[in-house]
Amino acid sequence: MTDQPRLVLVTGASRGIGRAAALHLARQGDLVIAVARSKAALEKLDDEIRALGNEAVLVPMDLKDARGIETLGKVIGEKFGRLDGFVANAGVLGTLGPLETCGPRSFEETIEVNLTANWRLIRAVAPWLHQSAAPRAVFVTSSVAASPQAFWGPYQASKAGLEAMVTGWADETEKMALRVNIFDPGGTRTDMRAAAKPGEDPMTLPTAEAVAAELVKLVSPDETRTGARIRYRDLQTANG
Repeated sequence: MTDQPRLVLVTGASRGIGRAAALHLARQGDLVIAVARSKAALEKLDDEIRALGNEAVLVPMDLKDARGIETLGKVIGEKFGRLDGFVANAGVLGTLGPLETCGPRSFEETIEVNLTANWRLIRAVAPWLHQSAAPRAVFVTSSVAASPQAFWGPYQASKAGLEAMVTGWADETEKMALRVNIFDPGGTRTDMRAAAKPGEDPMTLPTAEAVAAELVKLVSPDETRTGARIRYRDLQTANG
C-alpha cells in the first residue's frame, strides 16, 4: 500500500548521528526500528519521537549478540514482511594507540561490532529489504578507512573491511531494486569524536543533526546511486 510509512532500521540509534537520524526519519513520517545497547536511552528517544506524533519500535540489543541479530530479522519478517531502509550507523572506537600493544579483546570487539555485526545484519534483513518496492541501505564509515593513520589500527581496519564488504554487496545487487551506499560523515560533534580527539574544539565541527539530515537522504526512495562512497564534506561543498 502506498500510504504505508517507510520502515527503517537504525543501529546505534540512542546517541550521536544515529539518534539524530532516527529523529529525522520519525519527523518525516517514517516508522523507525531503533537498535542500541541502552534501554534507557532508547526510551528517551521514544519519548521524543512520540512528541513528534510518531512511534518507534525499540530494540535494546548489543550487536555482539549474534542470535539477537538473527531474531531481529525474523521478527521484522513476521511483523512487517518487509524493510524499506537500513541505516547501519552503530560503531565503537575501540582502543587508540600503538598496534603492537593493542590487546586481543579490544581488537576483536572492534572488528565484531563494526564489521562482523554488519555482515550478520545484512544476512538477517536482506530478505525483507528485497520485499520492499524501493529498498535502501547505507553504512556509516570513517575517513581513516581510506586514509589510514598511526594509532587507529583496529578501528580503521574494521571500517576498511566494512567498505570492501558493502561495496561488494552493492555490486552483487546492482540489477535489483536495492540501492546500497557508504556515508562518510567526517568529523562530527559527537561523544565518539570527543573521545578520539580530546583537544579539538567541537564548535568547529558540524552537528550530528546536520550530518544526519544528509545521511537519511540515502534511504529515501529518491536515491538512485548504488556502490557510492558519499562524503558529507563534499555535499557541503557542492551546496555552496
